[in-house]
Amino acid sequence: MTGSSALLQSELLPEALDISFKLVPSILVIGMLGLFLTIGYVFRVADTDNMWVAGRSIGNVENGMAIGANWMSAASYLGMAASIALAGFYGLVFVVGWTTGYFILLIFLAAQLRRFGKYTAPDFVGDRFNSDTARAIAAVTTFLIGFVYAIGQAKGMALVGLYIFGNYGAYVPGLDGYQVMVVAMMVVTVGYLTLSGMLGATKNQTVQYTILIFAFVLGLFAVGYTNGYSTVLPQLEYGALISQLGSEFSEPFASSSYYLWVATTFSLIVGTCGLPHVLVRFYTVESERTARWSTVWGLFFICILYWSAPAFAAFGTDLYSQNVNPTYGDPGMTGAASEVIVVLAAQLSNLPEWFVGFVAAGGIAAAIATVAGLFIAGSSAISHDIYTNIINEDATQRQQIFVGRLSIVALGALTTLAALNPASSIAALVGYAFSLAGSVLFPMFFLGMWWENANRQGALAGMTTGLTLWSIPMINQIVPTYIGSLEAPLSAGLAQWMPAIGSALITLPIVFIVTIAVSMATDEPSLETKRIVRQCHSPEPMGQQETAEDVVADGGEEVATDGGRAADDAGADGGRAADDDAATEE
Repeated sequence: MTGSSALLQSELLPEALDISFKLVPSILVIGMLGLFLTIGYVFRVADTDNMWVAGRSIGNVENGMAIGANWMSAASYLGMAASIALAGFYGLVFVVGWTTGYFILLIFLAAQLRRFGKYTAPDFVGDRFNSDTARAIAAVTTFLIGFVYAIGQAKGMALVGLYIFGNYGAYVPGLDGYQVMVVAMMVVTVGYLTLSGMLGATKNQTVQYTILIFAFVLGLFAVGYTNGYSTVLPQLEYGALISQLGSEFSEPFASSSYYLWVATTFSLIVGTCGLPHVLVRFYTVESERTARWSTVWGLFFICILYWSAPAFAAFGTDLYSQNVNPTYGDPGMTGAASEVIVVLAAQLSNLPEWFVGFVAAGGIAAAIATVAGLFIAGSSAISHDIYTNIINEDATQRQQIFVGRLSIVALGALTTLAALNPASSIAALVGYAFSLAGSVLFPMFFLGMWWENANRQGALAGMTTGLTLWSIPMINQIVPTYIGSLEAPLSAGLAQWMPAIGSALITLPIVFIVTIAVSMATDEPSLETKRIVRQCHSPEPMGQQETAEDVVADGGEEVATDGGRAADDAGADGGRAADDDAATEE
């Protein structure tokens, strides 16, 4: 290895991790990746319905598993345990924030989004607010979320890949071993996504969920039993260890402020409700009932891992302290080691090499599953929302799919370049994407679905405000890390009160106020738009391929939204036609 590669390795490689080629784990992972490619090929798409929403044919359990795989990224499989291991109590912010967001989705958005019935998150924004500009801003935001979020996934895949395949930095000029693995893993991921689209990605995600959850839970049970930490349920028994791990692990806010915990939790909750690759899962199901139940199943599948992550973090922290160095203090556990604490715990337990490789393979499956959802959402934003709806309205399905696949390749290339030298930990990188989703998209979904008077001008003002405010802490904390002459953060005060990972606590209320104020100061949306919003809350079932817009266009009944009676908007709308008045009073 060259001297420059050695320098990079010292910063990026986890200490104590056995980085060498391992035959059986390599066969396991190569077989797994081959399976993903095969599924992608078998379920390759030729039309836009299957490309973007899987033909709206996915059932609730299958969609729940896809939601789980889509959601439980490298940040959940690796980063959450890493954060708990290093920051103790503060690390639980990810468990609390990410789980709570799904209850809001279940109650306020899942069924309503299915009834609205579009293809993408920007599709909803553009059609609900009757604005191609709003659609474009939402599409760019979706692409940006996918890019920022996927950097953490690429980093997680590369770190785990190093354990399985070893260090090949000496064989590729200009790249170290970590960077070689980033490129290799991203090439495989982009390869199968360009074939499969949403249909193949969904089928893959059910397989990926099965792999990752068995790898994580079986790894946890094996580590707990082998070391005498647990006998039956490690998720409950790990508490006996906590007093031995030091105050940094057990004392609330010993390593961070209460304000940062609240800000981060809030951003993760609202960010969950604004992530395009999560919201699009509600467009893939047969009905609004299926959307609700798939959310319940998804939350159940997610909680299996989330109940287990703190236990894995405790076991790994104790094993690291016994076998490597004290976890806390100087020098303490590095961030690189913490991010593979799940794999490291299995390795330090002297479990069979093939079994440790299986645990590592679960991390790769988790990262690839999430990248699949992110890239499908990002490519659909470019192909469907910008190219087809704004640039070329006469685009054929072949042209749309071609542009979508090009977008996947472009997103993959950008992600790979950024992941070669990541600015933060896996969990933090994902947190930045959540802050963006919570600042820009969630307000539009919530207000657009629950306040029929939210209009085009309000949406444009709110989204622009959200993007601007989100950019400020990112410039303050993240941009300087890529510029050698600057030291991050530029302003310590701003970083304290508006942290990049928790900026939505400040930005979201401002965006809500701006959107509401501008909407109230300008003309109300059309009566047709209001009826579509009301139809999203109707108890009447709709057909598998039907949308709220279709029902309204077909003269569907008005929906009671005001104390059990339909609101009479004809007068407010300047005297609509008589048939509109009649429909309103039905």
